[in-house]
Amino acid sequence: MAPPLARNAVEAHLHLALHPCPCGETEFGATSSVRAAGGDRLVRYAGRCVSCGRDRAVEFRLPAEPTVPADGDWADGPEPSELIDAGQWRWLADRYGDLPVDLDGYSGPAREQARADLSAARAALDEVLKFLPDGADEVPESAFWSPLGRQVRADEPGRFRRVRLLAARDGYDRLLARLDGPGTPGARGHQDSGHGGWGSAG
Repeated sequence: MAPPLARNAVEAHLHLALHPCPCGETEFGATSSVRAAGGDRLVRYAGRCVSCGRDRAVEFRLPAEPTVPADGDWADGPEPSELIDAGQWRWLADRYGDLPVDLDGYSGPAREQARADLSAARAALDEVLKFLPDGADEVPESAFWSPLGRQVRADEPGRFRRVRLLAARDGYDRLLARLDGPGTPGARGHQDSGHGGWGSAG
């Protein structure tokens, strides 16, 4: 069975962060290598947990044409992730979007960080929506395969209904519009230069 597709390096690194060592540590001094196998190109991250010394390795399939996500997106295209399930994306949206409703006091770097975080939260909801089949009212059970993702769904299944997802995304849009009022810079994406290539995950 072929390894899952990593649509870009950002997603590969995010997957590694969401799947720590059994001891709980995420850092494992990973180095990467790329090889061809059965017509595919595979990237392998391998290293040793910096806390417990456990050897760790994970391998992903690379896209035919490497891409860098558009500013403010986690991945291009309409296809859902093979690495990060719908529940994990919803959890990420909650983490990035956990900001006060009243953002009027934010200025300077704090305002820029809030904008970046809200942009990341909105993009994570877009990733959840990619799991919705055409005409479906809610994300199917097959879109949840990680322990975290299944737990997030079990805690409140209604959050994965189309109407709830769209309403949450609209809420982030309203907050971003307030941050991007007259005289403020445009929205900034959540990616940075450290996630642009298929390099070390450490």
